[in-house]
Amino acid sequence: MHIHGLIEDSTALANLCSRFATKPYICVDTEFMRENSYWPELCLIQIADDEEAAAIDPMGGIDMKPLLDLLTENEDVLKVFHAGGQDIEIVYNLTGKTPHPLFDTQVAAMALGQGEQIGYSNLVDTYLGITVDKGARFTDWARRPLDKRQIDYAICDVTYLSEIFPRMLDKLRKTGRGAWLDQEMERLADPEHYRNDPDLAWQRVRVSSRKPEVMGRLKALGRWRELEAQGKDLPRGRIIKDETLADLAGTPPRKQADLGRVRGLSAAWANNDIGGRLMAALEAAVPMPVSEMPGRDDRKPALGKDGALVADLLKLLLKIRAKEINVASRLLARSEDLESLAAGQREGLSILQGWRFEQFGKDALALVEGQLGFTVKGGKLKMTRTEERS
Repeated sequence: MHIHGLIEDSTALANLCSRFATKPYICVDTEFMRENSYWPELCLIQIADDEEAAAIDPMGGIDMKPLLDLLTENEDVLKVFHAGGQDIEIVYNLTGKTPHPLFDTQVAAMALGQGEQIGYSNLVDTYLGITVDKGARFTDWARRPLDKRQIDYAICDVTYLSEIFPRMLDKLRKTGRGAWLDQEMERLADPEHYRNDPDLAWQRVRVSSRKPEVMGRLKALGRWRELEAQGKDLPRGRIIKDETLADLAGTPPRKQADLGRVRGLSAAWANNDIGGRLMAALEAAVPMPVSEMPGRDDRKPALGKDGALVADLLKLLLKIRAKEINVASRLLARSEDLESLAAGQREGLSILQGWRFEQFGKDALALVEGQLGFTVKGGKLKMTRTEERS
């Protein structure tokens, strides 16, 4: 494989992207800093196929359009990531689009029995028998110049991935499990997962109350904090902590001067501009409509005590089946699906559709309907079919 090192020239990047644009897949990784900012600061992008690899420096004025177009506009090239959520978020922030089509090796590992969240180092060790050098993990990627060891470390992330991906794809084809991942990959590529909507920011904060007035104030405060954080490019918690936001929603101050006595706020908020904007947000708050209230899904019946016991049996069945077919249980079914099934819901459940139904949902439904039971034979738990009785 030809390693280009660090690309800092727009022409060199354009030429590289034109070659990658003809390939069936490329592997992508990023290095970024976000500890002190709302928006992640992109410091490096690494990209490779099976023939060449490079790191691109986005901090020196290079024209990134050829690369961003390759990632978001070229539908013929598969983009391969490992645990790519934050990498995808960065591309979305830059373009308003997500890389597509994409493949995430961490998600694919779930279908191959390698755990629910296998780390990159373990993946490399499993497939290549190589111990990843972790010495540069805590690099300040925003600092320039980067030395050769840092650049080599960063590029290895995609060169190893370019070797692992074809092997993983071959396993998926041999096991017939490639189609199992289509829904998960499309979910990862959905731009809605990466859009920071200020009107939905309240959902990040836990509050015990479900009063419409409290929830309305929480929504208003969540929107206010999100806009403040975006405008100042600061982490949300630097503006105001979640617990303080929840306290203000539950017990709102009557006037701005009261902010000086709120735990978690500086006394200066009693008369400064940001305190004034907070008070304006509270004053404009309206009770949250029933349609927006959390935990009120009319489509999901209540479990009850017996339903909870059935849900526990379904979770046991899930554990057994996941072990039998060597797949991560979270890929087969989620707890909320099991609870919905136990409560009597049948419509709209992923476990009653497609491959999930064949591998698990069919038996889960049989268990709920009394046609499947558990027995112990030779000290081992077994599933047995039962005769349906009238």
